[in-house]
Amino acid sequence: MHFSIPETENRSGENGAAYVAYNIHVNGVLHCRVRYSQLLGLHEQLRKEYGTNVVPAFPPKKLFTLTAAEVEQRREQLEKYMQAVRQDPLLGASETFNSFLRKAQQETQQIPTEEVQLEVSLSNGQKIEVTILTSDRTEEVLEAAASKLELPDDLMGYFSLFLVRKGKDGSFSFVRKLQEFELPYVSVTSLRNQEYRIILRKSYWDASYDSDVMENRVGLNLLYAQTESDIEQGWILVNKEQHRQLKSLQEKVSKKEFIRLAQTLKYYGYLKFDPCITDFPEKGCHVIVSAGNNELNFQVKLPNEQMKEGSFKVTRMRCWRVTSSVAMPNGTANISLDKSEVKLELAFEYLMSKDRLQWVTITSPQAIMMSICLQSMVDELMVKKSGGSIKKMLRKRMNDALRRSDSQQAVKSPPLLDSPDSSREPIVKLSSKLTSVSLRGISNSNSSSDPSANNFHGNYAFEGIGDDDL
Repeated sequence: MHFSIPETENRSGENGAAYVAYNIHVNGVLHCRVRYSQLLGLHEQLRKEYGTNVVPAFPPKKLFTLTAAEVEQRREQLEKYMQAVRQDPLLGASETFNSFLRKAQQETQQIPTEEVQLEVSLSNGQKIEVTILTSDRTEEVLEAAASKLELPDDLMGYFSLFLVRKGKDGSFSFVRKLQEFELPYVSVTSLRNQEYRIILRKSYWDASYDSDVMENRVGLNLLYAQTESDIEQGWILVNKEQHRQLKSLQEKVSKKEFIRLAQTLKYYGYLKFDPCITDFPEKGCHVIVSAGNNELNFQVKLPNEQMKEGSFKVTRMRCWRVTSSVAMPNGTANISLDKSEVKLELAFEYLMSKDRLQWVTITSPQAIMMSICLQSMVDELMVKKSGGSIKKMLRKRMNDALRRSDSQQAVKSPPLLDSPDSSREPIVKLSSKLTSVSLRGISNSNSSSDPSANNFHGNYAFEGIGDDDL
């Protein structure tokens, strides 16, 4: 998730006293509006629970009313603070942090706690209505949907709720996976656009886990509906003979056989993104990106109209980050940002050959979703490598998804994940595969404040690369 505080507002409290509100955006969309004192309260609670050595420094109090320049300075400091807390695996997953954001989101949108009906879509277009509270967490809404469908508790963790936008042609564009710091009902209703909806979809990548899901009638039906939908949308590549075989299995209602055949097809289990722009193999290329099978697949249209396809394996991505650019003048306050003004980019550093790393950048409104896909692939790989269970990884995401040791050594990113800079010392890879490596940095944002200048996602799976992978 991409956290930023791109703007402030001068507001008045209930007693008429003026104060500065800091607008916290997630993925370029307003999530909540908070005061400095509220964030200070969060900071003090985190320090009480986790200690001063874990929690990042907080902007100091001021004795006098802040000038415009001081407000801007504090905005930047609070933005960096929120990003640092969110990126720390311990603090960012804490109930203290998540509950603060949920409460602030509900207060900002002024939605009272009450019982409501929430519509959840399935992959085949069917919809179910679940009875929830407006203040229910993502996990609680998922539980309600699973209960409505009679999906067993031990399979609930194989699925997630996603925020999607329905296009005019009926296809879905994935915005993000719903997180524990947000209230699904508030998130979807605050957008005030009927095109947005919540969809239930499987949340794992390894097709071998399909067998667990297909053992149950409801799980089988959900997986079958998703597979049908992916084929209809063209996400899975099917030739005429395969289409004939699939049609025959559909007519026989042979759902397991239908899925097993689909598993053999190209792009099965991939999530396809909307057309966007990349700088690989050269700047300005139009590309369709798909995520699946532990890779990002590129279908690139070159300037000479030639089409080329290639894949970037997640195990060869050293790190990645999401950056945003906001078109607003320096120090500008009290301006409401339109979503179209926020440009998102995903950049990853890729091991092109034995001793050459290169940055590849994708410019897309779905950059955050791409980043989430990469992280979940890495998480799944690491759990499998350690002999862990997907049920443990996915069940109760907030509390026991990929639990790391409480020690700071375990939760910090690997030491080689410093911000890449052409002037730094050459990287020394743990397996000694890399020798001297020349790096180029990511281009600076055009924004007056780059909200994610140091927001690098370290890839723990990268360290496991061996000779066979190269």
